[in-house]
Amino acid sequence: MGILSHLSILHLLWAALVFCQYEDYDFEDEYGGEPDHQLPYYFNPNTQVEVPRFPFPVECAKECFCPPAFPLSMYCDHRKLKTIPNIPSHVQQLYLQNNDIEAVPAGPFTNVTFVREINLSHNNIKFHMIDHGVFAKLSHLVQLHLQHNELEEFPFPLPSSLERLLLSFNKISRLPGNALEGLPNMTTLDLCNNLLDDSGFEEKPFSNMKNLMQLNLCNNRLQTMPPDLPPSLRHLSLENNSISHIPENYFNRLPHIIALRMSHNNLQNIPHNTFNLPNLLELNLGHNKLKQVFYIPRSLQHLYIEGNEIENINVTVMCPTLDPLNIKQLTYIRVDQNKLTSPISTYAFFCFPLIRTIYYGEQNVTVSRPTQLRTPVFRRFLTPEEFQEAEDNHETLNEETEEDHEAEDSYVHPYYQ
Repeated sequence: MGILSHLSILHLLWAALVFCQYEDYDFEDEYGGEPDHQLPYYFNPNTQVEVPRFPFPVECAKECFCPPAFPLSMYCDHRKLKTIPNIPSHVQQLYLQNNDIEAVPAGPFTNVTFVREINLSHNNIKFHMIDHGVFAKLSHLVQLHLQHNELEEFPFPLPSSLERLLLSFNKISRLPGNALEGLPNMTTLDLCNNLLDDSGFEEKPFSNMKNLMQLNLCNNRLQTMPPDLPPSLRHLSLENNSISHIPENYFNRLPHIIALRMSHNNLQNIPHNTFNLPNLLELNLGHNKLKQVFYIPRSLQHLYIEGNEIENINVTVMCPTLDPLNIKQLTYIRVDQNKLTSPISTYAFFCFPLIRTIYYGEQNVTVSRPTQLRTPVFRRFLTPEEFQEAEDNHETLNEETEEDHEAEDSYVHPYYQ
């Protein structure tokens, strides 16, 4: 009897310990809130819409995989599928990327009600093979991936719920004026690596997009700045086009721009106050044909003007006045592959007291071979740890080959991809 009493006491203590563990454990630490390093364009399962209860195991297309841990997701990617399987009504995330799909018929979506994300990237879909209105009826659709397909036209109509549309690496050459109508929630539109030229924007398709925050038009055929962009815009990517001029007051209607990327264009002259923007943090004008610098707004932190034809950096043009109460925030300048023969004037450090790094690199002073300035990298205000990291990075940079530089120059980093 004594043994049983001891066993009972031990059992009660064990139960109390288990209960305390669950009582103290904060499940929100594991499942709640935003992840620290959430990947761009990654669907957040915490925002799933409410769906009716359904029995387990859940219904799943035989060609696909529906993991029990994620009952609202159906994985049909990398399976050499030529057609879209029938989609159960409860599915919220549908992954069909990296297949051989050529058409998007209405049939498989007949019973679909709650889908929020569809990934059809890396297939062979053509515009005329998409049934008219197949996406428009999906009233909860938030994110649509159609990059790396064979689309010749913009895939409209689309549902008003859509927030992110990814269309890079297609063959789209025109945006009809009504293509983006009725999309009040659109925040991100990626059209990089298509065949868009200036005529593709004649109908001003972006003018009514009141919430658009990110527009990617890199690697197209533009010669002028796209017209009538919405004031809500935060990120604008125009790399690898043939733009030669920015109208003087172009950015007056875009006061919220945070990042502007226009490397690898044909810019020659920048009007003095073009970038006088209150929120601009990053400006990339590398690999153009600039001969002069321009005004630097107070907010700007990173400036890239490498690969131009600048012979002298006039600091007073960049910073005409000193204001101790509103110091400029510039911390990094990249000026390599220009035609500089001497470092930037020390007056720059009065105008930009937060500068940590000026990267001079090699300068194209002579045609025969590039010239290295005496101070390839200037750093200041670094902690010992930061200085050592910068030195390590600089040593690594010196070991790069010519092929590495060519690869870097040809690489385009689209936002959130």
